[in-house]
Amino acid sequence: MIIMMAAPTEEELNRVLTKIRQQGLLPHCIINGDKTVITASGDVASINCEQFERLAGVIKVVPVLTPYKLVSRSFHAENTLVRVGSAVFGGQVTPIIAGPCAIESYDQLEATAIAVKAAGAAVLRGGAYKPRTSPYSFQGLEKEGLRLLAEVSAKVGLPTVSEVTDPREVESVAAHVDMLQIGARNMQNFVLLKEIAQSQKPVLLKRGMAATVEEWLMAAEYIASGGNQSVVLCERGIRTFETATRNTLDINAVPLIKILSHLPVIVDPSHGTGDWRLVSPIAKAALAAGADGLIIEVHPCPEEAVSDGPQSLTLENFRQLMPELAVLAQAVGRRIILKTDEVNYESNH
Repeated sequence: MIIMMAAPTEEELNRVLTKIRQQGLLPHCIINGDKTVITASGDVASINCEQFERLAGVIKVVPVLTPYKLVSRSFHAENTLVRVGSAVFGGQVTPIIAGPCAIESYDQLEATAIAVKAAGAAVLRGGAYKPRTSPYSFQGLEKEGLRLLAEVSAKVGLPTVSEVTDPREVESVAAHVDMLQIGARNMQNFVLLKEIAQSQKPVLLKRGMAATVEEWLMAAEYIASGGNQSVVLCERGIRTFETATRNTLDINAVPLIKILSHLPVIVDPSHGTGDWRLVSPIAKAALAAGADGLIIEVHPCPEEAVSDGPQSLTLENFRQLMPELAVLAQAVGRRIILKTDEVNYESNH
């Protein structure tokens, strides 16, 4: 259950909280400007909402039976729009995020950024912090990578997204990028989720490799309950018995999320398959299923990439893919804006 109040007095707020506790429910209060939202969790099936609607200061009571409240479609029927720079996720236009898995150098990142923008990408991705299965694998350029990402972003004119892995680094990463990414391995790092909610930057929340849809939405609820509802969900494949691909992309999750939640949902066909040859067909399947965007790994020379080369598209692969995606997007009532003009930048690095 969710109770919405408009500029309640302390007495009005306390009366509502007391009433919730008397019903055996656990209240959680979120104050945003002059609006106060109270979520009540517990056995709400038998609760009469009218008894709360009559209390002073209450403007609306929404009975939400799912464990996730604020991200539920029951709470907010309209699609949430999440803006990242000039890109908007959740609307008719479908933004494409593209860039290298890991930032390796200024030249590598700049060349990729120029090419993906010219092809129509709306957001540049680049990993500065890379949590890897092996401690001996490349861990990213870290702060130097963030500096390079900000520099290339300013020069090329693309908003950026990059992963944050440590609660202590949220402020530093947020100062350099336009969108913060929570990777699959950190989807249930609840300390990190609470900290990232305080940044007020848009968040790209990837699904954990073994997470159910409900667990994924509950992770989003952590961010929303911390006061930040600018969350974009990302399906990136889950771990199953299948070994022919890196992961099993759960295409069912896209339309299911749209039923359960008002948050935008995008798809990562690169991690979802682990094979660059499968990225194009899976990207198209994601758009057909209703995805609000894609995040695609692109590298100038994938065979020399320090991370995820086998699943990365070349610059030419990506250029060829974008018009195909635009045709498909139009067929399902969406739009992908292509940059047909030649874009030239002189490197000053």
